[in-house]
Amino acid sequence: QVQLVESGGGLVQPGGSLRLSCAASGSILSIYAMYWYRQAAGDERELVAAFTSGGATTYADSVKGRFTISRDNAKNMVYLQMNSLKPEDTAVYYCKNTMLTRAGYVRDYWGQGTLVTVSS
Repeated sequence: QVQLVESGGGLVQPGGSLRLSCAASGSILSIYAMYWYRQAAGDERELVAAFTSGGATTYADSVKGRFTISRDNAKNMVYLQMNSLKPEDTAVYYCKNTMLTRAGYVRDYWGQGTLVTVSS
């Protein structure tokens, strides 16, 4: 069984920082891409940052210069460092991995989400 678990969300004041973590576990053979999405109340889920299958990073325009995605391949972890947080960053943050598992095929796996609230 493959599982993604996010952590690190919480309440932070505007201008503050948080670091989100996502741990992948289970019968994983390869991780091809790693993503962070977010979904604010009443909005559609949007891509925030990603490591693409080619290893490049990409960011939403709204977070460029403030958020940084990083990874630890040995631990199957992906992180999202969020600085200079704004109230509009408030959302549930989800990680998604595109992975090959012992089941024998490549598919996307999602975590359960972690809530980030930016408020004074």
